[in-house]
Amino acid sequence: MDLLDLFVLQGREQDVSRILQALHECLAALPRQQLRSVVGIGVSGQMHGVVFWKTGQGCEWIEGGITPVFEPRAVSHLVTWQDGRCSSEFLASLPQPKSHLSVATGFGCATIFWLLKYCPELLKSYDAAGTIHDYVVAMLCGLPRPLMSDQNAASWGYFNTQSQSWNVEILRSSGFPVHLLPDIAEPGSVAGRTSHMWFEIPEGTEVGVALGDLQASVYSCMAQRTDAVLNISTSVQLAASMPSGFQPGETPDPTAPVAYFPYFGRTYLGVAASLNGGNVLATFVHMLVQWMADLGLEVEESTVYSCMIQAAVQQRDTHLTITPTVLGERHLPDQLASVTRISSSDLSLGHVTRALCRGIVQNLHSMLPIQQLQEWGVERVMGSGSALSRNEVLKQEVQRAFPLPVSFGQDVDAAVGAALVMLRRHLNQKES
Repeated sequence: MDLLDLFVLQGREQDVSRILQALHECLAALPRQQLRSVVGIGVSGQMHGVVFWKTGQGCEWIEGGITPVFEPRAVSHLVTWQDGRCSSEFLASLPQPKSHLSVATGFGCATIFWLLKYCPELLKSYDAAGTIHDYVVAMLCGLPRPLMSDQNAASWGYFNTQSQSWNVEILRSSGFPVHLLPDIAEPGSVAGRTSHMWFEIPEGTEVGVALGDLQASVYSCMAQRTDAVLNISTSVQLAASMPSGFQPGETPDPTAPVAYFPYFGRTYLGVAASLNGGNVLATFVHMLVQWMADLGLEVEESTVYSCMIQAAVQQRDTHLTITPTVLGERHLPDQLASVTRISSSDLSLGHVTRALCRGIVQNLHSMLPIQQLQEWGVERVMGSGSALSRNEVLKQEVQRAFPLPVSFGQDVDAAVGAALVMLRRHLNQKES
């Protein structure tokens, strides 16, 4: 087994060629006539991950087909944000960052530290690094060095958002290969122009510096700075734009339920991110199906879900209290779920489902209360996400917990957000 095989087996990794193949399939499905009219390309992707490549050899443009495409050449696998190779003991051995954000496994700098210790030969094969979306931008534009927005840099760790700089001295003193750190660019700025025609998109088209998926998603549906964006899907996020002039603390606070991430224009998003959302409802449904199977009955999960939501809609209130943290929380990793205030009158399916939905929303509210949102100037909540859109009970509980105007049905889409950033840049240029 060679070193690269070992690298692939020990973590959560993805093949860059397959990612590019999926990207090209998406572009091929778009109307060619509209692609010819594209004036800017916005790019976003999952934060924290890292991919390595060799400058000048990161890709090859293939011109023989219907349209020029680029294929990876001297490129590593993508180590994703879900990578778990950095144990708690390993993370504790790393130097303390000069940043308000903690470093966790799956973060780019932590992964590089791990490779430096266990696979140093692999790092010697490359002289550039970035997120997967930084790589795409660099290849599209033929950049001599990768560019990274502060949104993605902060997600790697060891980046100070106030000084807009890497913790170079701290990293260098620990032997970190600082030459791999990308140059920093303002989110919303242009990284370069396409070096080739790409699926009818003209050569010379502006390409924005890659954005974080969180920030682009929020941007896609935050119509006003006074909006908060609530997304309930598998997990839950509640994000709001921080007041002008806000600056986070200088050191990480891993016990804080709210984290502050760079947004646009040197502002920050305050984000409460709960691990317990639609996945908790799915766990409950699975439990009911398993119980019925143990009793000799077979019922589809979809049937159970629709029945329990219907029952809870009829049950407008309950004294039953469920703390739904079956997965713990990042700031409370050891917390488990619990059920309290149980009485014989509150044991129906409607009572339990109502209490579970209320618990999901109340758990988020405990992390980022309405009073805090109002202090930040929030005047409206934009509700989105697959779990929220098909669950009337969750919608009712959101309105109960957050006594502000609530708008449902907004689609949170990072691709739309990235496109909007470039569109508004283009319109501003035309106006000026």
